[in-house]
Amino acid sequence: MKWNAFSSAGRSSRGGLGHRVVQAGWRWVQRTGAVTAEQPGGHRFGAIGHGTKLSFPQGTVFGEPWIRLGAHCIIGEQVTLTAGMMPDLDLGPEPILTLGDGVVIGRGSHVIADTTVTIGRDVYMGPYVYITSTNHSYDDPHEPIGKQWPRMEPVEIGPGCWIGTGAVILPGARIGRNVVVAAGAVVRGEVPDHAVVAGAPARTVRTWDAEAGWQPPLRTPAPRPIPSGMTPEQLVALGELGETQGL
Repeated sequence: MKWNAFSSAGRSSRGGLGHRVVQAGWRWVQRTGAVTAEQPGGHRFGAIGHGTKLSFPQGTVFGEPWIRLGAHCIIGEQVTLTAGMMPDLDLGPEPILTLGDGVVIGRGSHVIADTTVTIGRDVYMGPYVYITSTNHSYDDPHEPIGKQWPRMEPVEIGPGCWIGTGAVILPGARIGRNVVVAAGAVVRGEVPDHAVVAGAPARTVRTWDAEAGWQPPLRTPAPRPIPSGMTPEQLVALGELGETQGL
């Protein structure tokens, strides 16, 4: 069978058109399915601040009246946000899950607030972070663990923290201000301000002191800050200059 350039081009053109239609349709679905204060999509949160967006598709979301989301939060795709052990419970007058302004939750993460979970402003999380205020108990060796009543403790994450990919924050964790939680770390208990924790279970691997600075000292110099007053056009030109000079 001889190859026909015209028929091949026709099939390619039709395939390209279908691809563009599917991509455009999916972008429309993502825009339309996103949850915002102006477009709640059936969700009735206790509060949802201006500029906050829950990307589509969302993960499991329930207990919305007891969930308060600050302004300018970014919630990635397939993120689970729950308040209470199951839907349709009356959890009382106070919020259970609270996010401060500017919180970013990465794709596929889970925040399970059976009791109080508080996340401070400007906390950034990578994808697949797991935060829970509930843990299974195994006191009775004869009863299946999943059937034993769980233990619950509040969780608090201070402002300005970075939570790395795949980190797990367990019940009772109290994480201070501007803390780095390394990827894959499993955190429980108290973490002081300005610390770096890593490992499973997590331990403190670096701390900051007002006089001595970071201990142990950082191995790389601090990034040079962007000069104040620079325009976006100047930043783009600076980046292009760096590429041409191999910087």
